[in-house]
Amino acid sequence: MNTEQILMEIREANLSYLMLAQSLIRSDRDEALFRLGISEDTADVLGLLSPAQMMKIASGNTLLCKMRVDDDMVWSLLTNHGKSAANDGVSRLHANILMAGRHREAA
Repeated sequence: MNTEQILMEIREANLSYLMLAQSLIRSDRDEALFRLGISEDTADVLGLLSPAQMMKIASGNTLLCKMRVDDDMVWSLLTNHGKSAANDGVSRLHANILMAGRHREAA
């Protein structure tokens, strides 16, 4: 994959993310804050963006969304490394609780 392809994919991901974020914010703001891991202020801005503004923002070469999983414990829970399939639901729930707690701390 060359640089131009990577930049094109970043732009597509940005536009998809902005459209998803705006849709979630407009349909259920509280759930959007949790699922997207964003602040109230960011939700206010995203909720009011026009299609032209979203296209302009998405066209940058920097990915707008970030990876919320940033430690070994959460990665281990999500991938079930070393665990049986029976514990899959419990592991995912535990990972979601950890990430939700981090969202509350950041907000």
